[in-house]
Amino acid sequence: MAAKTPPETTKAAIETGVKKARLRWDKALVASFLAGAYIALAGLLAVVVSSGLNREIWGNLPTFITGTVFSLGLVLVVIAGSELLTGNMALVPMAAMSGRVPLRSLFANFGIVVAGNILGSLFVAFFLAVQTGVITAEAPLARLETIVHLKAIEETAWQVFLRGMGANWLVCLAVFMALAAEDVGGKILAIFFPIMGFVALGFDHVIANMFFIPAGIFAGLDVTWLDALRNWLWAGLGNLVGAALFVGAAYWYLYARDPAPERSEPGDVPPERAGGVAAGRDTRA
Repeated sequence: MAAKTPPETTKAAIETGVKKARLRWDKALVASFLAGAYIALAGLLAVVVSSGLNREIWGNLPTFITGTVFSLGLVLVVIAGSELLTGNMALVPMAAMSGRVPLRSLFANFGIVVAGNILGSLFVAFFLAVQTGVITAEAPLARLETIVHLKAIEETAWQVFLRGMGANWLVCLAVFMALAAEDVGGKILAIFFPIMGFVALGFDHVIANMFFIPAGIFAGLDVTWLDALRNWLWAGLGNLVGAALFVGAAYWYLYARDPAPERSEPGDVPPERAGGVAAGRDTRA
């Protein structure tokens, strides 16, 4: 299974970030609506297939199943093609760090994409989750309530921030490794394990929470839009740090930043003189 090297993948990531930053606003909005809907569909699937499992009997298996099927969301985003804020949080900053796009393009991209992601997530939460009755059946609703209460009520702001940081570190590694793969099968395999891991760990992905919490509100659970906004703020900030710092900046520094000249230590022989000294010749003028 052919794959790019990390330096080659970094170059591909920068080029992808440039294309995303230069995408026309209307196309970015439509593509980001699709990405929000894809993540929401994966969230809906995750709730349904992991419901009805008593934690006293099954332990953490429901969370593991949730993560396993939730990977569908990023598979759809990457393979079908769309614009996901959390992936752009690594790729577009890499393009900006390389001097390929201005900061205003970065912020404009983030603004348009987050708007589209929210619209796509809300569409699926209201029409395909609640209005269809899929998520309001007894077992799925109980599972959704557990997820929503944890993310919107129980977790502190600091916990949401840190969980957001961990989530998008893994999500953007999935995106980065998918860029390394040269075929569809390799891309899916690269995506699966990091996504399964972040969900199984209970980390917070802001776009996923744009589905879970509104779905709970639409279904009549005891949670408010203020709770949702609080979670989105801290999860989004954590996602940005996890993506831009631990993936974008780290790999840009390792493989795209111009290497600094090596410093010589006292006693080192200058390279231009090494041949003459080694041969026993005096190369001084």
